[in-house]
Amino acid sequence: MNILQILPSLDVGGVETGTVDLAKYLTGRGHKAITLSGGGRLVRELDSVGARHYNLPVGKKSLVTIVRMIKEVREIIRKEDIDIVHARSRVPAIIAYFACKASGRAFITTAHGYYKKHIMSEAMGWGKYVIVASNIMAKHMVNNFNVPYDRIRLIPRGVDLGRFTFRDPASRRSEWFVVGMVSRITPLKGHTDFIRAVSILSRKIPNLKAIIVGSAPKSKYKEDLELLIRRLGLISTIEFLPATHDVPNIMRGLDVLVSATTTPEAFGRVIIEAQASGVPVVATQVGGVVDIIEDRKTGLLCHPQNPKEMAEKIFELHKDRELWKNIALESKKHVEVYFNLNKMMDKTIAVYEEAAETLNILVIKISAIGDVILSVPSLRAIRQKYPKANIKVLVGVQAREVLDRCPYINERIVCDFKGKHRGLSGLWTLGKELRRSCFDIVIDLQNSKKSHILAALSFAQLRYGYDNKKLSFLLNKKIRDDAPHLDPIEHQFRTLRMAGIKPENKCLGLWPSEAEEEQAEKLLTDGWMKPSAGLVGINVRASARWVTKNWPIANIAELCDALAEGFNVRAVLTGAEEDIGFAQAIAKASKAKPLIAAGRTGILELAALMKHFKVYLTPDSAPMHIAAAMGTPCVALFGPTDPARHAVQFEGCIVISKKDELKCSPCYSPACVKNFACMRKITVDEVLAAMRPYLKEEVKIENITSNDAH
Repeated sequence: MNILQILPSLDVGGVETGTVDLAKYLTGRGHKAITLSGGGRLVRELDSVGARHYNLPVGKKSLVTIVRMIKEVREIIRKEDIDIVHARSRVPAIIAYFACKASGRAFITTAHGYYKKHIMSEAMGWGKYVIVASNIMAKHMVNNFNVPYDRIRLIPRGVDLGRFTFRDPASRRSEWFVVGMVSRITPLKGHTDFIRAVSILSRKIPNLKAIIVGSAPKSKYKEDLELLIRRLGLISTIEFLPATHDVPNIMRGLDVLVSATTTPEAFGRVIIEAQASGVPVVATQVGGVVDIIEDRKTGLLCHPQNPKEMAEKIFELHKDRELWKNIALESKKHVEVYFNLNKMMDKTIAVYEEAAETLNILVIKISAIGDVILSVPSLRAIRQKYPKANIKVLVGVQAREVLDRCPYINERIVCDFKGKHRGLSGLWTLGKELRRSCFDIVIDLQNSKKSHILAALSFAQLRYGYDNKKLSFLLNKKIRDDAPHLDPIEHQFRTLRMAGIKPENKCLGLWPSEAEEEQAEKLLTDGWMKPSAGLVGINVRASARWVTKNWPIANIAELCDALAEGFNVRAVLTGAEEDIGFAQAIAKASKAKPLIAAGRTGILELAALMKHFKVYLTPDSAPMHIAAAMGTPCVALFGPTDPARHAVQFEGCIVISKKDELKCSPCYSPACVKNFACMRKITVDEVLAAMRPYLKEEVKIENITSNDAH
């Protein structure tokens, strides 16, 4: 693999050391390692192991520079044929993210700091995978930056055991007791608490020495510390040393390392470096430190900003040499098992491989229930093409049940355009939700203005759909919508073929649960029917809005009577809750007293109920697709819509339409000025004739008595 690491600079520090360590590891195993930074003292180490370095101001917080750097980094990615870009800081992450989007490369971040909520910090959660060094950092990125848990990869930092030689506690001989801090000299690191703790210890330990190692980004803070040291009379006790890459040499001179951080630490590399060297650690109980230190076993913990308690813990190690020895030995074992550099590197490469091999695919189908059912063959084809991909489907709240237990997807994303996703602000909010999944590919099966906007807001590299002039310029892979007479499934398949997917199977599918099967059976038994009896299902109407699709109430009532009289078959009236009144009117007009199931089933309960029907009658609506998905023979009545475009093509579906007899059909109008001629012309005899092959006259309806029901 070809890996590019990007960070602000390569001066001395934990992030910088980790970058160099990884570059060495990569080149040693035959990978190409490229590093991009603003330069620094560690660049020479990269050169010595054959890792290439590019010097660019990628840490500069200037909008003009950031925009310019995106172009520069994109060119480097292409020139070096980079597979993975790994960002280790906020500004470099912003630059790398957009450069990767422009060049189609995988983007990884490592969250090294316990970032405050800030727009620039958001970029550390944009990686396809976000590497964290501790559990506290994982929670921080999830809770404060909305990074999904499935994108978090926990990889504790590692220490090079070859560089940090363990010092046998028994061999320690020195007239001085030396305590030290090794960190950047900033207020968050707790240097004032350390200095006050040293002041307390100086009255108990005559041979005490303290060192503070690190650079001071702001000289004023270091001057304040020096003033505090003078006021406490510690000039001869405390010494400042400059930042150095030779941390092993510093560790050889310490008896105790102190980590006095006042705010949550992401990890604390210097702690495991001390443990590897046989130096016991006293640390404040914050952030990722608790993942490294088990109190009184691999170190001593104290509360932050409590110099007195810190001094007590250090003094305890000075006084109790057996405790000092035991902690040193246990810490060494702990580091070897959990914080070995090679293990860290292996895990990091595993994340790279996962990022390179895994595709995140979004399918957009935000329309009605029936249309989502019709997307199942496409979902099946996508899964067959990409068996290991993470496939998510964006569906509307009304159709969310359709994909319950669908074996072809990993997850549904539910949108509510009448609720939280309403209007432009709602679309933007939904776009942010989509970006959290870091999609590589979007397949837009909806092909509306709204779906094209959402495809663009996902920031996916490849966005497939129809060039239908509905903001389709937001897609970058388009096919002309010039085949209007295709059935709905074939219409979707054209988009898939453009994406290199070759669908073949048009079978639909739904997956009702055992509980939904039991609920369907209970509905029948409560209506004094045996589930095994001969039943015909009737969808009473398409919808309240599409009145032009509905067959007259009188015709449905007449059909119920004809089924009972001629075939001993009882009808079950299905529909939504809003259709209950319509169903009651049919039942009242019928002598056969059909069972009213309208408003009593969800999508998958209706699917389970379909299994008990010999045949199902419906106008052009979602239940027609549910019947097809469950393999239930179906008679579909078409009036204002064209069956060539909307009817399900399967062997058990019989379509009745008068479009050849009427010039006004199909009109695609929910209102009618010709007295619904297209639906009224369909007779009960025509429907019975279509149903006849599926009805057996010898089947008798057996009502269940009240005793049987119990």
